[in-house]
Amino acid sequence: MKLLDFWRSLWPEKQLEVEPPLDFDDDPFDKPVVIEITDTIDLHSIPPKQVKEVVEEYLQQAHARGFSIVRIIHGKGVGVQREAVRAILNRTEFVASFYDAPANLGATIAELNPDSQTQQK
Repeated sequence: MKLLDFWRSLWPEKQLEVEPPLDFDDDPFDKPVVIEITDTIDLHSIPPKQVKEVVEEYLQQAHARGFSIVRIIHGKGVGVQREAVRAILNRTEFVASFYDAPANLGATIAELNPDSQTQQK
């Protein structure tokens, strides 16, 4: 039973003025969410299943905009997300190097090789 159906079964006589909460699997957005591309991305709000796709797209967009250094905030934790991010960085051809952000802030710094063919003005 969907949450909405359950919600309505509790109060069948009432017209719901406010929509009930979404189910766990419900997507609240009917269109892709556009994130501003800066030199930093924070992955805390990204669902784990989408991290790979988001980081790959972020790197492409940051490189296309000519960023030479980016910071990817993955959090401290036990290192699972950090290793996933570093695996992506390791196989991305325009990433020159990457390393821990200073002061162990739960982030990785990546240096990108410039490529004039893909930069946007």
